[in-house]
Amino acid sequence: MEGKQGRRSGVIMGDLVRSESSLPLDLLHERFNKAIDDQNIAHANAFLSPMTITLGDEFQGIARTLAQAAMIARDLRFQLLADKIDCRFVVGLVEIKTPINPDKAWNMMGPGLAKARNKLNQKKADQYYRFSLPEESVMEVVLDALGAGLSAIERGWTDQQREDISGLMSGSTPAELARRRNVSVHSIYKVRGSGSYDAYAMQWNAISEALAWLDKKEGLG
Repeated sequence: MEGKQGRRSGVIMGDLVRSESSLPLDLLHERFNKAIDDQNIAHANAFLSPMTITLGDEFQGIARTLAQAAMIARDLRFQLLADKIDCRFVVGLVEIKTPINPDKAWNMMGPGLAKARNKLNQKKADQYYRFSLPEESVMEVVLDALGAGLSAIERGWTDQQREDISGLMSGSTPAELARRRNVSVHSIYKVRGSGSYDAYAMQWNAISEALAWLDKKEGLG
């Protein structure tokens, strides 16, 4: 919602984890830029200001809602992991009091941006999803706990578990994944179980519902 107080929105901030040793620098740069571009296109309708690489391996964007910002973070993380690039995010509530830059997420100011940036700068490399909610401290603690749970599950995945669970979270059915991989549906369910898919999906659903509630409360959209 935009008015005298500015435009309340969701910010997504992130950076790469141990980027110096992930891949050869030229390949890292190419895949990182492609992932940002791909997600900006895929979620074009969700952005007020698209994700922009701001400094080296850091990036940020302004989404219409918190729920959209979280889904963008998840999709971008899955794409980067498929390219052997680790990353982490902060999703936060901000109030942009300067004109929205529709081309790049630069040169905007307002409450919440500094708090989200400070949280990202805490460098919790083992926690991939964190939240910054200046006026909702209890909700922030709860969402951070859910983010820690997601991170713990992801750290235990094999490449195959990540690939299958990414597909399931994107809406593919076990039968579709089985045909794609030329394996039995039972094999997909086995990977799904060993990758703690049910717990993972439950935690994401809780995050999505909580952020949708906050979006409604704050008039985001």
